[in-house]
Amino acid sequence: LHARNRPEGKVLETVGVFEAPKQHGKYETGQLFLHSVFGYRGIVLFPWQARLYDRDVASPVTEKSENAAGHGSKEVKGKTHTYYQVLIDARDCPHISQRSQTEAVTFLANHDDSRALYAIPGLDYVSHEDILPYSSTDQVPIQHELFERFLMYDQTKVPPFVARDTLCAWQEKNHPWLELSDVHRETTENIRVTVIPFYMGMREAQNSHVYWWRYCIRLENLDSEVVQLRERHWRIFSLSGTLETVRGRGVVGREPVLSKEQPAFQYSSHVSLQASSGHMWGTFRFERPDGSHFDVRIPPFSLESNKDEKTPPSGLHW
Repeated sequence: LHARNRPEGKVLETVGVFEAPKQHGKYETGQLFLHSVFGYRGIVLFPWQARLYDRDVASPVTEKSENAAGHGSKEVKGKTHTYYQVLIDARDCPHISQRSQTEAVTFLANHDDSRALYAIPGLDYVSHEDILPYSSTDQVPIQHELFERFLMYDQTKVPPFVARDTLCAWQEKNHPWLELSDVHRETTENIRVTVIPFYMGMREAQNSHVYWWRYCIRLENLDSEVVQLRERHWRIFSLSGTLETVRGRGVVGREPVLSKEQPAFQYSSHVSLQASSGHMWGTFRFERPDGSHFDVRIPPFSLESNKDEKTPPSGLHW
């Protein structure tokens, strides 16, 4: 059952039958699911194998990390973790818009304006443990403009939705800008911050090269106390030797409240450097109900450009 609000009141609507979550292995293309944190309906397009750098897990390595963040922390070893590229049901987007951006994937538009971006709505990256799988007899269980372009119904298959050639071609063509490779995670005072950086490509601007990245950030309150994000403080180090400081109110124009009922907030942003690599790190300042503040660490993460430069995609062509 999936609970949604409608103008005439609250109703329960049957959408399918829950299946047992997979403890081992990965979900296949076409798997229907509910997101365990944000509650939306979705379908798996394809999996990514990422390296998860979890600063909450003690590492046997004793050497000091040589990253530019200067946390003085020990080097963190990455472990393989499965994430999924998914489509979000458009009917659920209005209900999660305050908790998660539904346009999580952006690309550099392929023309002279180096700042131009275009977004693919209703596309997300979901960790394996956030998948609550279910099955449905509906041949079009997810409402999304790309659903029938990417998937087709085949009752002989399990799950009964298989990839069309257009999905395989789209993945291959846009692989450099879709691929999720590194995930960074750290918890401070029961607030867990997860960062996923993506390299978007390089542009020439005023006789210099500008390298672009997007990064997706998820904030989770692991405690029962209500807190509100008030400020962000970023440090951005470029291989060219520059160190930039960015301070501001909230994130993406919001100051989200994290509570037991709504514990998570997810957003995406962008950064550009005039060098092929760099680092970012920083803090989020949160406010407690009594007015006191505390800082939550953003785990340091690398901004690396792809070795083989390719022309950014020019649009959604099939």
